Amino acid sequence: MSEQVHTLNITGMTCGGCSDRVTRVLEATPGVLKADISHENNSGVVTTSPEVSMSQVIELVNSTGFEASA
Repeated sequence: MSEQVHTLNITGMTCGGCSDRVTRVLEATPGVLKADISHENNSGVVTTSPEVSMSQVIELVNSTGFEASA
């Protein structure tokens, strides 16, 4: 199985609680292997299995109330 690494810009996060929330949602999603989200850098690196696309990762982040882009 080949892993994919997705790098995101994420706007709207203001504290560690924000990045923790995004991390929890992503890591609870089947196919997401690891999420490293930083509110300080307004970014994230998400490692997934091949079945999970960049657009799916962006939709997941957006569902938490923040805005992600590639």
